[in-house]
Amino acid sequence: MPEWAAFAGFVGVVLVGLLVLARLSTTTFDAPDFPATLSDRVVGASPTPSPAVRRPATLSTPTLLANVVISQGAFASILVVGTWLTGVPAAALGLAADAFARPDLLVGVALGVGLHAVNAVGSRLTDRFELGDPERLRRAMTPETAVGWVGLLGVVLPLVAGFEELLFRGVLIGAFAVGFDLSPWLLAALSSVAFALGHGAQGRLGIVVSGALGFVLAVAFVVTDSLATVVVAHYLVNAMEFVGNGR
Repeated sequence: MPEWAAFAGFVGVVLVGLLVLARLSTTTFDAPDFPATLSDRVVGASPTPSPAVRRPATLSTPTLLANVVISQGAFASILVVGTWLTGVPAAALGLAADAFARPDLLVGVALGVGLHAVNAVGSRLTDRFELGDPERLRRAMTPETAVGWVGLLGVVLPLVAGFEELLFRGVLIGAFAVGFDLSPWLLAALSSVAFALGHGAQGRLGIVVSGALGFVLAVAFVVTDSLATVVVAHYLVNAMEFVGNGR
């Protein structure tokens, strides 16, 4: 019999820790020595900004990527261990025996491509009307070497997609709906708010965009009951964003 109260305690620790880290990241990126925008919008600026313009020396790309791996890896470990210790069934998380069946993966691919297309349009509108710069974190994390790209696409982004979907969709929607007899649609809305707040380092506009993206992924999870689908979609959105805008 799953120990749902204890499981909720593990989830609370992870969620609070993630939100605190997001707040600290926001403070870092809003610091005076961090550029308000990492793009080359200054009149007369060269097409490729210098490293000093892209990021301060203390926030190199390897440092940022290592921080993501360590922090999200630690949170994911706590969540997985908590799930195992409290006996929460994998099916409640959207992980059925055929969790990585071909239809689920294909739906995830289609959803990821579609979300990336919508996100690209949103980025153009943001630039056109100067609504802010929610992509500064992404630009700061974009590698400059082949090894860096392998690490980003093969380690960092899979970890991010897997952990965030497990927490915000698999746990906060799937498991909580089963364990506490709550409406998955209510949980989809609440988890999307938490997902948005967890992306505070992307700025206010980034929070809004992340919340909208999170809700679409939440709807997809409720409809498909497949964690694999939303993990694939989430990974593709992030990967195509980096590849399409890599320097």
